[in-house]
Amino acid sequence: MKSKTDIKKLVTIALLLAIGMVLYQITPPFVMGMRPNFLLAMMFIAIILADDYKLTLIIGLVSGIYCAIISTFPGGQVGNIVDKLITCQVVFLMFKAMKSRMPKQVMIAIIGFICTAVSGTVFLVTASLVAGLPKSFTFLVLTVVIPATIINTVVSIILYNAVTVSLKYSHK
Repeated sequence: MKSKTDIKKLVTIALLLAIGMVLYQITPPFVMGMRPNFLLAMMFIAIILADDYKLTLIIGLVSGIYCAIISTFPGGQVGNIVDKLITCQVVFLMFKAMKSRMPKQVMIAIIGFICTAVSGTVFLVTASLVAGLPKSFTFLVLTVVIPATIINTVVSIILYNAVTVSLKYSHK
């Protein structure tokens, strides 16, 4: 039987991913059709909170399915699942390597930056293999992936702070 702590962790992760999906879906695009990927940021936070490899794979799969459901990009359904399954593992490995070596704010910024870039690049490669790309790979990296990486880094830090404050007050 699962302990109360394990169930609380699973419920928290499920809520984070659901909130991330809703925020991602309702946020209007504002730069060349791009919007912050709140679900990706919440995936990073959920993996850090979980601190468990099996849960990391589940978080990645669920995040990929959620993103696939709302994707309008050609080949985006497969691209989202593949990219989240790869990205979640990169997040987990980076988290394990950095967790005791640096402040959490710096760690989440680095993870947010690098892993958003990984996610976007893997997504584009997968989508190009599945359905082709509407524009050149380089053009999409420069105009979508790099700006998304910068925006998602800031969003990751803000959401991480909000989640940690919320969890701190909810456990009192």
